[in-house]
Amino acid sequence: MENNSVENKENETAGRQWREHVVDLLYWRDVKTTGVVFGAALLLLLSLTVCSIVSVCSYIGLALLSVTVCFRIYKGILQAIQKSDEGHPFKQYLDQEVALSEDTVHKYSDVVLAKINKIIGDLRRLFLVEDLVDSIKFAVLMWILTYVGAFFNGLTILILGVIAMFSCPIVYEKHQAQIDHYVTLVNNQVKDVVGKIQAKVPGMKRKTE
Repeated sequence: MENNSVENKENETAGRQWREHVVDLLYWRDVKTTGVVFGAALLLLLSLTVCSIVSVCSYIGLALLSVTVCFRIYKGILQAIQKSDEGHPFKQYLDQEVALSEDTVHKYSDVVLAKINKIIGDLRRLFLVEDLVDSIKFAVLMWILTYVGAFFNGLTILILGVIAMFSCPIVYEKHQAQIDHYVTLVNNQVKDVVGKIQAKVPGMKRKTE
């Protein structure tokens, strides 16, 4: 029991740290880091619209390798001219430990596994109609997505999703009061409509009612 309790606390801590990193990234707490991640992700997705993933990965690998090889040759020539003994230009990076520890892998794999299990449980609940209202809402969402898929392919949706992920949080943070006001109005309208439908259609009332 104690081992399970310690393991659960470690998983909760890892999950909390992971969420904090994601929040800091999406809210542009470190502009440089967020800019690099956002730019790299967007460039990768835009590249996939033109080339296959194999070609994109190959081009990225060739580009990085070309930079490091050219820099290595340049430093070698410079050291030969100056007759210096600086050694390998990437020595400090080669000496760094880059291997993932087993504890880190287990910690984050447990968090991912917990998320996957939760998603599987939610999908089972929706598809097996544990709650009729939730299943109908899910069906409406799937129906809307069929129209979205008719206009956009999966890659385009991913690109729009990445742009929204890195823009919506910062916009919401700056205009939270106005956005919350309109969201509350929309939620109230939706609840009124759902309430009327539940009252008129037999079997649509929630179990708690």
